[in-house]
Amino acid sequence: MQVAKKIIQDQLSLLYSEQEIESISKLIFEKVLGLSRLQVHLNQLTTIPEANLAQIKEILRRLIRFEPIQYILGETEFYGLTIKVNSSVLIPRPETEELVDWIITDYRQLTPDILDIGTGSGCIPITLVKNLPGASAEGWDISTDALIVAKENAKINKVNIGFHYADVLSQTFPSHLHKYDIIVSNPPYVTDSEQSLMLNNVTDYEPHIALFVPDKDPLLFYRSIADIALIQLKQGGNLYFEINEKLGRETADLLVSKGFRNVILKKDINGKERMIKAESPL
Repeated sequence: MQVAKKIIQDQLSLLYSEQEIESISKLIFEKVLGLSRLQVHLNQLTTIPEANLAQIKEILRRLIRFEPIQYILGETEFYGLTIKVNSSVLIPRPETEELVDWIITDYRQLTPDILDIGTGSGCIPITLVKNLPGASAEGWDISTDALIVAKENAKINKVNIGFHYADVLSQTFPSHLHKYDIIVSNPPYVTDSEQSLMLNNVTDYEPHIALFVPDKDPLLFYRSIADIALIQLKQGGNLYFEINEKLGRETADLLVSKGFRNVILKKDINGKERMIKAESPL
């Protein structure tokens, strides 16, 4: 065990912080050896088989190229659930967990019908259905590869969710449209000019189609999805978005201009405006 820990430290010390290395080490030992942090601590003198050491070295080789550990291991944790991920889908972020938690808090005693637009890995509708007994959900995405991942995640987490192809910008939707209590979306919102400020592990590996929007029209997805919500939300239904922290007021103004009521901007745990909620017009 000590040999493996030293290899990890030596390989990553110049590229990652101590906190990152500790977190990565925990994930590696869980995945490769099936050991918790406590078990690793209690087995310091255990010799790791050569085959497992080879696995660890391969993981480190990819980490040195800044490939995200979640893609290397093929999964991540989201709101206590295991979610499979690959380069076809975004890696779920903590702020998306906060968005999901907001919805769960609002609907804890209810059984809403939910639509997630731009579902990616399916983490949002899967988590909502797991935590809101009686709720139903579906997810849309333009990426057929993402839909494959989402369907696998629904199966892994034992929920029944329909995932369907849709292109909201070209108004290509599934044929079975009905009214929803909740429409939620974490659409592309990073402007092209912000791309240079992002880390290589994001820009080199995560799907650009799910990340970036043109500087000249950064709210194009919000506008299209809001138009869908005007038609497909039930009266009194709510639209929830994850948003660009720099465009909170602009996003709120867009929703107000379309007639949405009770628009609420919400800050994340770091004090940044990253979520918005709006009630359907009367």
